Amino acid sequence: MPNAKSRFESWGRYPLIESEVHRLRWMSDFSAEKLPSGDLLPVGVGRSYGDVCLLDNGTLLATSDLDRLIEFNAETGLLRCEAGVTLAQILDFAVPRGYFLPVTPGTKFVTVGGALANDIHGKNHHIAGTFGSWVLRFELMRTDGTRMICSPTENAEWFRATIGGLGLTGLILWAEFQLKPIVTRRIRYAGEKFVGIDEFVELSHAAAKVEYSVAWIDCVASGRNFARGIFMLGEHDDQPEPLTVSRKAWLSFPVNLPELALNRASIGLFNTLYYNKQFGKRVEKRIDYEPFFYPLDSVQHWNRMYGKAGLLQFQCALPWEAGKQRGITRILEEITKSGLASFLAVIKVFGDVRSPGMMTFPMPGITLALDFPIRRQTSFALLQRLAEITVEYGGRMYPAKDALMTPPQFQAFYPQWEQFQKYIDPRLNSAFWKRVTANV
Repeated sequence: MPNAKSRFESWGRYPLIESEVHRLRWMSDFSAEKLPSGDLLPVGVGRSYGDVCLLDNGTLLATSDLDRLIEFNAETGLLRCEAGVTLAQILDFAVPRGYFLPVTPGTKFVTVGGALANDIHGKNHHIAGTFGSWVLRFELMRTDGTRMICSPTENAEWFRATIGGLGLTGLILWAEFQLKPIVTRRIRYAGEKFVGIDEFVELSHAAAKVEYSVAWIDCVASGRNFARGIFMLGEHDDQPEPLTVSRKAWLSFPVNLPELALNRASIGLFNTLYYNKQFGKRVEKRIDYEPFFYPLDSVQHWNRMYGKAGLLQFQCALPWEAGKQRGITRILEEITKSGLASFLAVIKVFGDVRSPGMMTFPMPGITLALDFPIRRQTSFALLQRLAEITVEYGGRMYPAKDALMTPPQFQAFYPQWEQFQKYIDPRLNSAFWKRVTANV
């Protein structure tokens, strides 16, 4: 199909980069003689927040039409599918057959190729590790036409480099991974209020054997309410019920909200209402998996609430070592001082399950994810301060949710980047990779 000039947006809608888009409809479309000239980058549906899915002065190879299921074993839950299949499509197929994703992020609208390239994680990292931990094998195709099956035992170094490899080692044609059995859509849910990072850590340690855990945290409240939040636990219920396909989302943000709509006062009001909607210290109930795993997927184009300028996401992980928890408090204090506020602030614990990925993001410790509306006078400077604190406390930031990381910061977070660079396809590049390896 001829290339078309297009503004392929990341979910954060920043930076704005126009690229040629070349759609791959069949795996055979990715071959040395059929590819456009110049730099290339495979992309899925653009749900990364920053510029790992963007490429200036090059061509994006859109894989969303590579969306076919290839093989499924109903007895073992082993699934093989093309790289453009989304997690939503897998759920629609697998849930009625009694299976669920082994690891899922906070949205189901990501492709399997994107899940591998960014080695996604979820609420069960302390139990299950990353998505890459559940992948048995995949087929990788280089731009020179070389094809290889990659697994922990076959082309093992390419397997390691591609999981978390930001789409730069080649095109993932298909992947085979393990699903987990379920008997109901229901989740046994418990929500407990907390105030302060110390109480969050205590709750996390107490819940170490619960499969899913995550917390919402208030980044606006100060004084005695500083770092208050709701700690949320979940496990798949064991009471069998009909397994049905999810309803399609019907709510949508039709337009961009005005820039002033999301400000410290409005977000502070929302946070107060959200914190107090749970009347008791602790509540327990059974809920459908959709609102537990994907609360925002019920609203299409929810990123428009941040306005035309878009949003910046910051996600860091800080290790458990003595004193390192103070870094999370420092980050929250910086946000409070800045006058900005994060509408969606999530904090959770990463476990010590090692990913096979060479460039994987999670490390044992605490991870904090924050969304900020873009206000050029303040938000860019704030995120640089948060990145500097992350460096100071021996942590790292998540490339899939970054738009501002500097080369020295990236190279401090991922000292293995030079080893990884040997596996990059010479024709593949991204705006992110250009930025974080500039002047090297």
